[in-house]
Amino acid sequence: NSSEISPSSFILASIPGLEAAHFWMAILLCSMYVLAVTGNCAVLFIVKMEPSLHAPMYFFLCMLAAIDLALSTSTVPRTLSFYWFNTREISFDACLVQMFLIHTLSAIESTVLLAMAVDRYVAICHPLRHAAILTNAVTAKIGLVAMARGVLFFLPLPLLLLPLPFCSSRLLSLFLCLHQDVMNLACANTTPSVVYGLTAIRLVMGPDAILICLSYILILKAVLRLASWKERLKVFSTCIAHICVVLAFYVPLIGLSVVHRFGKGLAPLVHIIMGNIYILVPAVLNPIIYGVGTKQIQRRILNLI
Repeated sequence: NSSEISPSSFILASIPGLEAAHFWMAILLCSMYVLAVTGNCAVLFIVKMEPSLHAPMYFFLCMLAAIDLALSTSTVPRTLSFYWFNTREISFDACLVQMFLIHTLSAIESTVLLAMAVDRYVAICHPLRHAAILTNAVTAKIGLVAMARGVLFFLPLPLLLLPLPFCSSRLLSLFLCLHQDVMNLACANTTPSVVYGLTAIRLVMGPDAILICLSYILILKAVLRLASWKERLKVFSTCIAHICVVLAFYVPLIGLSVVHRFGKGLAPLVHIIMGNIYILVPAVLNPIIYGVGTKQIQRRILNLI
């Protein structure tokens, strides 16, 4: 029944019965992390060096690459330390910082994906006005708004947890710090934190997902008005890469949320796998998707090789 205002540390979750396999799991995780860092750095370098890619769509892609780099770097090195050196404890302050970065960067990525959907809508439905609407200055402002939106909405999450007393149990259910996971260890009324967390997610990710779907409904209506199937496929093919990136972000996010909220009886391995998918799969897939779907990026990669 002992409690303290701010515990010195939390304990990251391990997988019961698989402690001996941590080394090999870390090798797989490290390989994915290296692939994510290499792919996203390559995207940033190629867009910078290729003048033909200095357009809003590729600037948004650079923002996406930078977010993926920051998100994976804020979590994976600490997880590798846990797997390789069995350092299961993470300090209270470091846990709150990691939690803030995970939620904030996810919100920023959601906003950037919405901006990319709007870019595709304007390019297809209003092609003559695209250059005038989405200028480089407007693109930069959208990036700043996305950053400010994520910080302002999710900065209160760790601040609401700071004054709470925590129980003697400090064991998290994942290998990283998420708001609900840390909040569940508090020995006090967490209603304000619960309400604000749900409100922030619904005001950020919810409208973003709805507006992305609305953008593609309008795009689909415009594409279906074209005369031939060949023209329809040619125009809609410019959206395929973005659709795949949206799915790579939202499917793991929804999956992790569902498992975390309703999967109390599931094996710990399921939670660990979903956490890894949420953190690393978008970061690994995004540069591959755009590398395969963009001829300019393909050509530049081949030139580098």
